[in-house]
This record gives sequence, C-alpha cells and structure tokens, in this order.
Amino acid sequence: MNSRIYVDHSATTPLDPRVREEMQPFLEGAFGNPSSLHYEGRVARAAVDKAREQVAALIGADTEEIIFTASGTEADNLALIGAVRASGRPGHVVTTSIEHAAVLQTCKFLAEHGTKITHLPVDGDGIARTDSLLRALQGNATIVSVMAANNVVGTLQPIDELAHLTKLHGVLFHTDAVQAGGKIPLDVNRLNVDLLSLSAHKLHGPKGVGALYVRNGVELSPIVFGGGQERGLRSATENIAGIVGFGVAAAIGRKELAEEASRLAQFRDQIATEVLGTFPKAYLFGHATQRLPGHLSFGFRGQGREVGRLLSMLDQAGIAVSAGSACSAHHSGEPSGVLLAMGYDDESARGLIRVSLGRFNTQAEVDRFLHVLRASVLILEQEPSHHDANQPASEVVWA
Repeated sequence: MNSRIYVDHSATTPLDPRVREEMQPFLEGAFGNPSSLHYEGRVARAAVDKAREQVAALIGADTEEIIFTASGTEADNLALIGAVRASGRPGHVVTTSIEHAAVLQTCKFLAEHGTKITHLPVDGDGIARTDSLLRALQGNATIVSVMAANNVVGTLQPIDELAHLTKLHGVLFHTDAVQAGGKIPLDVNRLNVDLLSLSAHKLHGPKGVGALYVRNGVELSPIVFGGGQERGLRSATENIAGIVGFGVAAAIGRKELAEEASRLAQFRDQIATEVLGTFPKAYLFGHATQRLPGHLSFGFRGQGREVGRLLSMLDQAGIAVSAGSACSAHHSGEPSGVLLAMGYDDESARGLIRVSLGRFNTQAEVDRFLHVLRASVLILEQEPSHHDANQPASEVVWA
C-alpha cells in the first residue's frame, strides 16, 4: 500500500519538523519553570517571551496582548466567560448559529447562569447577516463573537465589517480565528477586534497549546485560578515546549503564508473543478470565493446517507478525509448543524465531505485523491444501497 494521504487539516495538522526541532531542547534538558529566578528559570522565561513575540507578530498584536492557554477552546471560554463576568452583570452574548462547539457550548453554559444569548442567522453561504447583528446590538450586548473562518464549510466572515458595526455600539468583539490563523492574513488592528483565539495544532504546531489575544484595556475575569501567570488571566505553570512550538509555527506561518495560500488554493480549485465536472450531482458548500485557501466541502444530491461508505472506502485506500468537524465525529450520521443553519435539508446536511489541504500535500497526492475518489464512486454506483439491500444498483446514482 502506498503511503497515506492526509487531507483533513481542519481537524489537526502534522507537526512541522522545524517546529519539532525547536521544541526538542525543552522536552529534554531545558526543564526550568519560567517563574523561577535562577538560570534554568530564566532560560524558560526567555523562550516563552520569544514565542509570545512570534505569536503576536502573526496577528499584528503587541507582545503583552498574547495570553497563552491550553487550547483554542480554552481561549474561547476565557474570552466569553471572562468578558461576561468582568461586566458584573448577567450579560448578553451575540454569536452566530454556525460557531464551533467551543463557543456554542460556552454560550449554553452562560445561558444556564442567566446570560442572554442571541444567535445570528447566516445566509446560504454561511455568512452572518449585518442587519441581524444591528438588531441584536440594540439589546445591550456585552460581547459579540463571530468566527473568522468556519471549520465545516470554510466560509470566511467579513470580520472587519462586523467588528466595525459592533464597536460603533461600544461592544466588545471576539473572533475565533482557530481555523484562520496562519492560513489567511490576520491583523487585529485592521480587523478592529478586541479578542481573538488561536490554536497551535491548526498551523502545524503542537497540540495542547492555544492563545487569546486581549487588546490592551479590555477587562476579563480569569476562569483558571492559581499562581497568577499570564497577567493573572491564566494561572498554571506554562507548557514551555508547547509554547515554543507555537511560536515557531506562528513564525513559519507568517513567513510562508502568501506562497502556501496560493499553492493550496490551486489544489482546492483543481479538486472543485474535477468534482463538479465529473459528477453532475455534486455541489459545493460554503461561499464560492470567500473561503479558506485549502478548504473544500462538497456533497452529492440525494446521496447524503452514502457518504459514510464513501469515506470508509477512501480511508481503506489510504486517504484521510472527514465528514465535517472532528469535534462532532461521535455524532456521525446526524445532519450537520452548520448546514442546517445554512438552510440545507436533513438529507443534504448528512452528505458533507470535507477536504482540507495543508503544507505537506503535493500535486501527486491531489491527483491520487481524485483518482481514488472517481474509482470509489464508480464502485458505489454498482452496489446496492447500504440502507436498502433490495434497491437496484442502478438506482444508486452519483454521477
């Protein structure tokens, strides 16, 4: 069997060897606690400071505005819970109906404690409507949270426009940029955001480390208590190796962003052209142009229930593709909440195939993926439907 092809980078990315090399000393001999004043502690502190500079540079922030966390999920939690608690009131959170679970479940938690939650609708491309935001802002909002790029369909939100409208009303704006970091240009000052979440493992860094950008002057209450690390907002001894890896990954992502985005967009467009040209029943999810460069989600009309079989066949052929958010994989077979919110019916919302490309994908891998996809669909056309063994094979039509 040939080596496997990984095209599920929206779930996680492989660690860049350059990142691993810089992390290695802090997994071995350099073990100091950065809060210690001796030599070992100073070495660790210097490593954290450098990484903080690198992550800040990725998004145009000041160094002291970066708070390291254990994940992008924790960063989202800190942004929303921290803002509501700091307000001293039950608060009002405005978000969209297609956010990651890290935001939606945090909102559910806050709602159970008296916070008002408003979910903005999205259009058929997955873009939040500004008129709905303006109406929501009349309700004394505490914070607005809109993701920069959707993890399921890849659509990019007009964050600068949404944040501008929000700030006109004197309301905090947070964006979950976990999927966008290192993939598209992000500048917190141009975007005019107050809070922004990142995760290292989405840009070829290590798992178990994230960051929250907190604009100077923004008040948050901590949700993790202890020794007062990270400006008192995130207590715990720092994950030095992970933070170092995050910094290196951010620096590489910033340096290579334009070239990598162009290359991945070409691969994405090749796949889209091939899928739409080969399979008349195929269609794309998300906005045609306002999307992540390496992200493509598509389905086949009337064949939503067959997607699981197709993904299994691709996996057996050595190709890792997903049916949407990895965080919702245990709900496999259920309609995608993101697609339902975008107006798709249950059948279509079950039929999503997500291809997300990354740094180490090659032209040969893209060509092989398309070849295996065509062959797999041909096999499915010739088999009875899995959910109806009596259905003639001729009725299982993909192309």
